[in-house]
Amino acid sequence: MTSAATTATTSHSLAEAVVDLDAIRHNVAIIAAGTQAAVMAVVKADGFGHGLVPVARAALDAGATWLGVTSAAEALALRAAGLDAPTLTWLHRPDEDFTPLIEANVDVSAASVAHLQGIASSAARLRNSAVAAVHLKVDTGMSRNGAAPDEWPAVVAAAYDFERAGLLRVRGIWTHLATADTPERPEAVAQLAAYEDALKVAEAAGLTPEVRHVANSAAALAIPEAHQDLVRVGIACYGVEPVAGHTYGLRPAMTLRAHAILVKRVPAGTGVSYGLEYATERETTLVLVPLGYADGVPRHASATASVWIRGRRHRIAGRVSMDQFVVDVGDTPVEIGDEVVLFGPGDRGEPTVHDWAAWADTNPHEILTRVGPRVPRRYISTAGAEATSRAAATPGGRAMPGTPAARKQTPSGRERSHG
Repeated sequence: MTSAATTATTSHSLAEAVVDLDAIRHNVAIIAAGTQAAVMAVVKADGFGHGLVPVARAALDAGATWLGVTSAAEALALRAAGLDAPTLTWLHRPDEDFTPLIEANVDVSAASVAHLQGIASSAARLRNSAVAAVHLKVDTGMSRNGAAPDEWPAVVAAAYDFERAGLLRVRGIWTHLATADTPERPEAVAQLAAYEDALKVAEAAGLTPEVRHVANSAAALAIPEAHQDLVRVGIACYGVEPVAGHTYGLRPAMTLRAHAILVKRVPAGTGVSYGLEYATERETTLVLVPLGYADGVPRHASATASVWIRGRRHRIAGRVSMDQFVVDVGDTPVEIGDEVVLFGPGDRGEPTVHDWAAWADTNPHEILTRVGPRVPRRYISTAGAEATSRAAATPGGRAMPGTPAARKQTPSGRERSHG
């Protein structure tokens, strides 16, 4: 069996985030096997910090047929990398120039008449050479993005008029659940009912959307009635179990690690780091780790977080600094160059991203997406070597070469059978 193969990071790297693309494939395959709906892999925020293009490719390999991003820059980076799967982007100003997205065959979300006007205006500038594909978003109770119920009739009416004018087509209607990670709560049921009401209003206005979608990661796993035509899978792609108290067999894809760059023996009563809030209780060994809050290590977790060194967890000593932190390892015989794992899958007992989320009083999403650009990504995969360059995985960087085999798809993004 072929072992994981990658291009190594440069020898002078102080730290790295190792991304297991096989884990991404495994997680997407679990989602795809559990639903009749098409699967959208949400790769916004640079693939939740894992790398936009490598993650998108791995997810498509595993059965996802849609990609989801936040911004035009992310969507166009996917296209520049040769990824032609149906792609939805959903955060825009109404007066944005949508022509690059329309020309690139990227679907755009709209939640107001003003957004529809902006999209239609951009389509009109293309002189009928392309029609914008739009997903109307309705607010069913999250009170975030989406048209409010009293605004929804005006939004669908405007969409119908622009559709009749040949400027856009309503490809989808969607919403977002606020409490899917706690499926025992009743709010999701109420939101689904509100969504069905919104669909009826749209259909009465003459709209016939091809794709209806509601479910995020938690709902894709725990609320089958929310699946509709498409499920949007974000955090579950990266191996974070999205429903508290439930395990679905997902595997964490990122390991954040560094190496000890300084080791010193100090006496009892030695103060450590800014403010000297931490003092050693006895003679001990301190280890310097070259990662800090500029790399995404949460300063808020200074007093509680631990890392994995020499086969056990050791607590961070004192405040996390911008570029470094100190670990008190007691009498453990640590040497310069020893591996320091901040988080990983947890197989060896090392901390996980869930642990860090608890220590920092946040969610795993924030921990993953905060891992900064100074930390190189190294991709491991039994499917073949992957590029290591961080620039290849970010919207502003040069796209990775190569294009996967083109998929022939139905409007919902499913692969079409040619039996």
